[in-house]
Amino acid sequence: MGQEGVYYYHDLIEQMIRWGYQEGITLFGFGYDFRQSNRLQETLDRFLKKLESVYTLSGGKKITLISHSMGGLLVKCFMCLHSDIFEKYVKSWITIATPFQGAPGYITAALLNGCSFVEGWEQNFFISKWSMQQLLIECPSIYELMASPIFSWENNPLLQIWRGKHDDSSKLSTLLESYNLTEMLPLMKEALSSNMVEVDGKKIHLPLNLEILKWANKTREILSRAMVPATVKFYNIYGTHNDTPHSVCYGTERTPIADLKQLLSAQPKYLYVNGDGTVPVESAKADGLEAVARVGVAANHRGIICDHHVFRILKHWLKAGEPDPFYNPLNDYVILPTASEVEKHWEKGMQVTTLKEEWDVLSPDTDANDDDSTDNLAMVGTVSVASVGKEQPLVSAQATILVHQHIEGMKHVEVRASRITMGT
Repeated sequence: MGQEGVYYYHDLIEQMIRWGYQEGITLFGFGYDFRQSNRLQETLDRFLKKLESVYTLSGGKKITLISHSMGGLLVKCFMCLHSDIFEKYVKSWITIATPFQGAPGYITAALLNGCSFVEGWEQNFFISKWSMQQLLIECPSIYELMASPIFSWENNPLLQIWRGKHDDSSKLSTLLESYNLTEMLPLMKEALSSNMVEVDGKKIHLPLNLEILKWANKTREILSRAMVPATVKFYNIYGTHNDTPHSVCYGTERTPIADLKQLLSAQPKYLYVNGDGTVPVESAKADGLEAVARVGVAANHRGIICDHHVFRILKHWLKAGEPDPFYNPLNDYVILPTASEVEKHWEKGMQVTTLKEEWDVLSPDTDANDDDSTDNLAMVGTVSVASVGKEQPLVSAQATILVHQHIEGMKHVEVRASRITMGT
């Protein structure tokens, strides 16, 4: 199609091949119909066969799963419904940008107004935003991506509507009304009550599908019960630093909504929170599972799967290629010890222990070409601690940390610490 974004898994596959993975031998993919429910039995059966096949082809070695977006919900459903099988075949599971508690603003607007399936690709797919609405409103997966009403949101997703009403003197007054996740459903039902699509000269009624919604609520209940088996390691990578739709507002004070059916043709305005542009951080982090690590990466929902920070994290967790024992995926720094000195001596009946360590800290976010002289000043921090007990010796300690800007984007860190013990 001539656009790089189409191949957003391509870079990850290429990276893994460079790390030594071989397609069809140690590297496999699993595709499924994204429109269907994440607990569709047919899909789960195919996923089981894939796990069995990969396990056999790899000589009985347990598998590491890497899922992205809704794929993480599918894996979580399978893990909950078939925990013993999951534990038999899976060693670790890494999920990326998964909407564990839904994608509130994006999905609410998609059901009412449709969406650009892939932003900027309309000229390739020839699918209008409204045509997408007519497709999505019958997709079980979309209902499963609605904001979870059983999750305790720190920031509650809302549907806001500027409503216009005439008083007895026919004067128009406007009021901004806000509806929570439970309250918004009757409004969406009414707004979509006359939603129609014409196919081959026949009109087909496409309201909010309450049967699918009931199914989706059951899926959320199943997902809420999931637990990672004791022998499986779970990791979560989520996107940050992008304005992400959270609540949706229709109408304005000057042009209020008089009839809820107007919502289908109204232009939504979003209230944004931090996230990957599609999934809020709050939703992506709330996996409800025992995790080895959760790491936020400044990337958007699709771009995160080909982000080089993510590649470094995956390489570290997969123990692929040349190991780097000093890499810390939580902050994306590489810390290199360069010097260490420890000295102990007695002075006036006190034992004095001194420590000096030096490290170089490499960060990809450090600008090596920044000539601002203020950045070259050393940063100094000191901490002192003392403890006195009736039956224990007096102990006091002090540490000083100096951080120097260094060449080639590195920071040089000195740690100077001393400990004094008085008594036996």
